[in-house]
Amino acid sequence: MRVIVVGGGVVGTMHAWQAVERGHEVVQIEREAEARGASLRNFGQIWVSGRAGGEELDTALRARELWERIGAEVPGLGFRAIGSLTPVRNAREHAVAEAAAARPDAAARGYELVTAAEARGINPALRGDFGAALWCERDAAVEPRTAQLHLREALRATGRYTFLPGREVREVVGAGAVRDDHGDVHRGDAVVLATGAWLSGLVRELVPDLPVRRVRLQMMQTAPLGEALTTSVADADSFRYYPAYASPALDELNAGQPQEPVAAAHAMQLLMVQRRDGGLTIGDTHEYEHPFAFDTLEDPYEHVTAVAESFLGRPLPRIRHRWAGVYAQCTDTTRVVHRLQVADGVWLVTGPGGRGMTCSPAIAETTANELGW
Repeated sequence: MRVIVVGGGVVGTMHAWQAVERGHEVVQIEREAEARGASLRNFGQIWVSGRAGGEELDTALRARELWERIGAEVPGLGFRAIGSLTPVRNAREHAVAEAAAARPDAAARGYELVTAAEARGINPALRGDFGAALWCERDAAVEPRTAQLHLREALRATGRYTFLPGREVREVVGAGAVRDDHGDVHRGDAVVLATGAWLSGLVRELVPDLPVRRVRLQMMQTAPLGEALTTSVADADSFRYYPAYASPALDELNAGQPQEPVAAAHAMQLLMVQRRDGGLTIGDTHEYEHPFAFDTLEDPYEHVTAVAESFLGRPLPRIRHRWAGVYAQCTDTTRVVHRLQVADGVWLVTGPGGRGMTCSPAIAETTANELGW
C-alpha cells in the first residue's frame, strides 16, 4: 500500500508513522520547509489529567502508551514520564481536586490528592505557598519543537518514507491522488489530509461547512531555571478549562471565586513544563473570536508570570521567547477529532484542538484501523 499524507505536523507525522510501521510506503507533503504551526507551538505535554471521561480519556491513555513506546524507539523525542501537579490554595480549590480524585476513572489517570509537603517531595522546585496538590501520574512530556524532525529521521531509515517540503496540495485529481502547486501528481491507495489549522483553500472546497474552528493562544519560554522542575505544573484555573473537573465543587468555585479579570478576559490557565535545556514553557491564553489579533499582549504574560512565580517561590529566569499559535478545534468540543472521507480514497483528519500533541498517536492508529491499513 502507498499512503499520501498531506501535512507535516504531529498529526500527519503520526499517520505516516502508523503506515510505515504497518509495512506501507509513505509520501508526506508539507507546504512549508518544516511544519510551523501548533505542533511546534505547544507545551509538549502528554496531558491525560484533564481529559473528559469516556472516548477522550481512552484516546489520551492509548496515546500515552504509544508515546512511551515510540519514545523508546526514538530517543530524540525526549519522552519523559514526569506526571503533573496542580497546587491548590483554599477550600474551594481543594474541593475540586478532592472531587477529581474521587472520580471512578481516577486510578486510570493516576490521580492522587497530596499534601503540600508530599508535593514538594515530588517536585522540590515548588517552594511557594499552597496547601495541597492534585498529582496525575500518567501525564508526560516530549520536545515539541524537534519531535517531527526526529520522527522523520526514524521514518527515513526504513527506506519506505519520503518527505516533500515546500509543496502545497491544491487539488484532488482522482481516487487517492492529489496535485501540488508544482504541478506534480501524487498517487496512492489512500490520502490523509492532516492540514492542522489550514482550513481554507482545498479543505474549504472539499468541505464548505466544516464543523471546526480556529483558536489562538499565547505562550512563552524562559532561560534555564537552574534546577529541575520534575513535573508539569498547572494552576486551579485549569480546573475551569478541562472537562475532567466538572463537578458541583467546580460550580461552587466558579460562583464563589471568579477568575482574575485578566485571566477571564483571555480564557487563561497556567501550564508549565521544563524543556530538556532547562528552560520553562509557560502559558496560555485562548482567543476564539475572528479576526484574531496580530500582536501579542503583555497583560496575560504578566499574569501567568506572577502565578508561576508564586508556585516556585522565586522569580522566573529571563524570558527568551514569546509567541502566538493557532490550532483547529471541533466546534463540538466533546469530539476528539473530525475524521471524514471527503473524496474517493481521501480522508480529512482535523480539529483535535489542544489535544493534538497528546492524542495524535492514537488518532492516527484509529485512522489506520478504520481504513484497514
